[in-house]
Formats: sequence, C-alpha cells, structure tokens
Amino acid sequence: MGFVYALSAMGIVLIYRTAGVVNFAQGSLVMLGAYVATSCIETLKLPMIGAIIAAVIIMAGVGAVFQRVAYYPLRYAGIIPVVISTIGVSVFLNNGVYVIWGTYPKFLPPIAGSGTITIFGTSIPLQNIAIALMAVALLFFQAYFFNKTWLGKKMQAVAQHQDTAALMGIKVSRMITFTFMYSTALAAIAGIFAGPIFFVSPGIAQILSKAFAASVVGGFGSVPGAVVGGIFVGLVETFGAYFISSAYRDAWAFGLLILFLLFRPQGIFGEPISEKV
Repeated sequence: MGFVYALSAMGIVLIYRTAGVVNFAQGSLVMLGAYVATSCIETLKLPMIGAIIAAVIIMAGVGAVFQRVAYYPLRYAGIIPVVISTIGVSVFLNNGVYVIWGTYPKFLPPIAGSGTITIFGTSIPLQNIAIALMAVALLFFQAYFFNKTWLGKKMQAVAQHQDTAALMGIKVSRMITFTFMYSTALAAIAGIFAGPIFFVSPGIAQILSKAFAASVVGGFGSVPGAVVGGIFVGLVETFGAYFISSAYRDAWAFGLLILFLLFRPQGIFGEPISEKV
C-alpha cells in the first residue's frame, strides 16, 4: 500500500506547491476514480486496461471542473476559504457516491490476476507486485516529465513563484488547471490500485489520512518526499501489523505521523512550510 499512499500524497503535494492549498478532497477523488473504473468495466464492458485509461481521462476532466468550481472563484480570498471549499467538495463526492452507486462494496478485478508468488518463504499476491512495478514506472515517468519536458518545467516554475512565472510568459492559471487535472489522474490510478485490495467502497476515501501522513513524513511540499513518505508509511504499517498486531495497523501510521510532528515537523526532506501555514 505504500505506493498507493505515495501516489495520493503526490497529488496533495502538487496542488499545494502550485496553488498553495491543501486539497482535503484527494481521498474522495481516489474513491471516485475506483468507482469510475468499476463502472467502465461493469457498464461499458471495457477490458481492464481500457477501464484504466478511461478512468484516468474522466478523472482528469473532473480535476478541471474541480479547479474551476472549488479553487478559481476563491483564489484571492485566502487559504481558509479554499480549504473549506475542498472539504465541501469531499462531502459532495462522498454523498454523491452513495446516491449513484449505493452503499454495497463493488468488485474491481485485480490488475495481474489473483495468483501469488513465493519469495523467501512468503506468499505475495501478484496484484501487489503489479502495483509496485506500475507505481515505480509511473514515478520514473514523473521524474522525466518534470525535469525533461517543457510542460513539467512550467509546472515547476509556477510552483516556485507564480508572479515570476507569469513575467516569463507562462500562463499561470492554465498550469494550475493542468496541475489539478494531473493530481486527480494520480488519484484515479491510486483508486484503481487500492480497489482490488479493499473492494470499491466509500471507505477508500480514508486513504486521505494516510496520504497526508506520507506528505508530512516525507516533507510537506516535496514531491520526492511524498514518494518516500508514502513508501515509509506503508512499510511501517506492514511491519507493525506483521510483527505485533494487524488490529493496530492504522495506529502505526498515525503514531509515525505524531513522532514526526513532534521531533521533525519539516519531514525527511526538510521542506520548510512555516510561511505558507
């Protein structure tokens, strides 16, 4: 699950760096992405790869609408109104899912089948291996995108300083819109990865808390930190559940979050956030 947390945390960090706002709707967007993929398979009869592509495209469109409705009208009103707006979007999506899909969990087929592979005497589901491989490939793509493409460099410029980016001829509002689209696409992928593990239900939205913990652990505002933090939180959860008790699986992640807030609030990568807070 560490890679799922990493993808969700990256979405939070990207919007924070570009728009200066913590998106509290990210968990609900992860949930919505899983439901959209499920509907693409059940209703449209698309194969798994087709459902993934369709869900990513649809969720990118949702991201554009999200930015236009929840962020753009309040962009000059300060941080608090925008944060409250994202919470409102989360409530709207959570209730919308109940209305459209109901309360019963839905099944999302595993990406790599239901088999297992034994490594050092431990059986690991092929689904988990597929998630890890696809997540690593996506992370490498992200590194290439942000460092080697013009669009990625423009997004980084806007994240560094919006006014300077505007003086350089970059369309800041367009880049912010694209960032929202990119973040919701990441949310869709995270939901598709999480769906076969947890079943597709409104409970998937709780990933927000783990993604937030990953962001803080890695260093809020740092994209590499979000990746490292997500993997770290996932490992702590797994080892805590394996060696002590799975009943306290969630407690390990939040315990780690509390420790970092007490002793290293800037996170592993040490990104200062005092000015924006």
